[in-house]
This record gives sequence, structure tokens and C-alpha cells, in this order.
Amino acid sequence: MITRIREVRRAKKMTLDDVAKACVPSTTPQTVGRLETGTRTVSVGWLNRIAAALGVDAADLVSNPDSHEIKVVAILGTNGHANAPRKATLVVPPKPAAGLVGVTVAASIGDYRAGDEIWCEPLEAEAYGRALNRDIIVPRPAGRFLFGRLIGREEGKLQLLPPSTGGRQQVVTDPPWVAMAVKLVRSL
Repeated sequence: MITRIREVRRAKKMTLDDVAKACVPSTTPQTVGRLETGTRTVSVGWLNRIAAALGVDAADLVSNPDSHEIKVVAILGTNGHANAPRKATLVVPPKPAAGLVGVTVAASIGDYRAGDEIWCEPLEAEAYGRALNRDIIVPRPAGRFLFGRLIGREEGKLQLLPPSTGGRQQVVTDPPWVAMAVKLVRSL
């Protein structure tokens, strides 16, 4: 079976060691390398483990003539020049993880433009610290929500800055849940 493990791994900017550690149970970088090159047979079990470690579907790791790939033709550098990649590379289209919630942007505000989609990961109260200095959405009474940058957390109180410049800090006490922005999807 011809796999695309190496292409997807590189597109995700992960090393063999990263993938090996992310496997459940973990494995060695050498094993992942052998699976990539085909020197070791890729079983369905291995395909599923590697796919989970890379955060993609197992089907994304197998060559499929009906699938559409996004080939990287240039890499844009800090100087504004676009150069050809040294190795053939693919872009892996975003796939939502289970349980994500979304926010759509109707009018441009702060870093967000009209038409943007913001994918957010719901967090348990003990994990709110992971969202410090990240944008979050918090439910409010009567079907309203508060969206902003989490700048502080103290004794059940969350301090948020709105995405607009000059906005006042908002404080929310003991929200039932929050969701942290993890991916921005933008059409040009």
C-alpha cells in the first residue's frame, strides 16, 4: 500500500519523533520512518494510530486518485519573496476535531474580517489557564455571548478584552463553559 504519511507529517510540520510520541501507545521514530518509506507494512491498525497522531483521517494517509491535493508551489519568506520549496510539499486542508464550536464574523473587528470562521475548543474550568492570552467565547444569559482575549483569571472570575481597540475590560463570574479559539478559517 502506498501511503502519504511523510507528506502529511511534513505538511503538519511534525518530526518523526513528534509523531512517535503522539501515537497511542507511543512508538519509536524509526518505526514511523519505516512505515513512511514502506520498509514496514502498514496495517489498518498502524494507519489509524498514525492518523490520530497527525490529527487527520486515516483516508488522508492513503493515495486516492479521486482526492484533490493542494500542492505547495512557493514559500513566502519574511522579505516578501516567494521561493520554490526544496522538497515536494502538500497543504493538509483543515478538518474539525470532535466537539469544536464555531463563531462566524459578520463585520470586521480587531484581527477578524467579515466572513471569517473561528473554530473554538470547549474547555473545562480547570483548563481555563490554557486560554490565557487567547481569544475565547463565553456564554451569557438570554442567548448572548461575550468574545474577547482572556487576560486574567482569578477565583472564578475571567477578565476579557474585546477584539476592538479601546474597548473596556469585561469580567465574567463562573461561566458554565468557555471555548478557546484554535483555528481561523478565512477566504480571500
